[in-house]
Amino acid sequence: MTPPAWANPDVVELRCFACDQAHPAHVAHWLCRSCGMPLRVDYRIEPLAPRELVGRPASLWRYREVLPIRPEHATSLGEGWTPLLDIGDGVWVKDESRNPTGSFKARGMAVAVSMARVLGAKVLAAPSAGNAAGALAAYGAAAKLPVIVAMPDDTPRAFVDECKHFGAEVVLQPGTIADAGRWLKEHGPADAYDVSTLKEPYRIEGKKTMAFELYEQLAGQLPDVIVYPTGGGTGLVGMWKAFGEMRALGWPLDKLPRLVSVQMVGCAPVVRGFAEGADATVPWQDPRTRVWGLRVPSPIGGFICLRALRETAGTAIAVDEATAEAATQRLAARTGIDICPEGGAAYAALEALRARGTIADGERVVVFNTGTGLKYR
Repeated sequence: MTPPAWANPDVVELRCFACDQAHPAHVAHWLCRSCGMPLRVDYRIEPLAPRELVGRPASLWRYREVLPIRPEHATSLGEGWTPLLDIGDGVWVKDESRNPTGSFKARGMAVAVSMARVLGAKVLAAPSAGNAAGALAAYGAAAKLPVIVAMPDDTPRAFVDECKHFGAEVVLQPGTIADAGRWLKEHGPADAYDVSTLKEPYRIEGKKTMAFELYEQLAGQLPDVIVYPTGGGTGLVGMWKAFGEMRALGWPLDKLPRLVSVQMVGCAPVVRGFAEGADATVPWQDPRTRVWGLRVPSPIGGFICLRALRETAGTAIAVDEATAEAATQRLAARTGIDICPEGGAAYAALEALRARGTIADGERVVVFNTGTGLKYR
């Protein structure tokens, strides 16, 4: 079957992360039709030297060989290729606040909304802790598609105003992102295209480009450790997926970076699952944290996060509210980077892991600042 004109012809199929069930490419899918778990996109990958990327656009679309839609058919606001800032002591900050809408969520929504549009979506919907809603609203506007988002009713007002600014319909619900998701499932438009975290297969494709950028920005290397604040886990899983694709492209990888999942003491399903040696996470009861992006009590991709941590010899750590807040202020004052609470939590985790000796002083570490702190003030 000839692929559509908009499609990357090297997309082979979609496969389930859990049961490996194959699903045909170039048609709309959400969760696995066999087991209900998330799907991934598999590609027919030919060798590609990093030097062949020279001169390509400074955006995530430079990695077109491993993205599901041709760049010329994408809905783009200039996402990706964010700065990697050397802050000394062997530490770099990947500053995702420089993306459109001020967070890493722009990467995932750029690809997901592009795919939703070509697959015939009429209205887009997702629950969100804040940043994903803003990104969906913006990319929906760019794609000329209506958007409805549901968020916890204690979400900072800046996120709500951002969504309305882009013309989205906003519903506020008591509770967490899980409660917002339930409201959409029960009361949202019947024909809505669900863009929830890992419930469709394309947000992960945008997020994985963070790892490709690290390889280029570190001159053909990856760091020893990547410290990543983890809510739904799409970015963590995406980078893990990217490591395998880099090897298929022929990019030399002596060893994989150790992935570190950072969560909050009041909501840490991945940390608990990792510590207990579990194969999957279980919902966190009564989640409490003011670090909104990390208040995700039941990530559907929790089992994939655990797999990624173990396959990279990584770890998971929870930090408390006061420690994260102090680290946010300290890192911003030290660097001039607009650190968000999630980025502050990641920096606090780095400090704790270095104090324990889990991360050695001489190791190269990348800490992710996943968004702008301005929306929280």
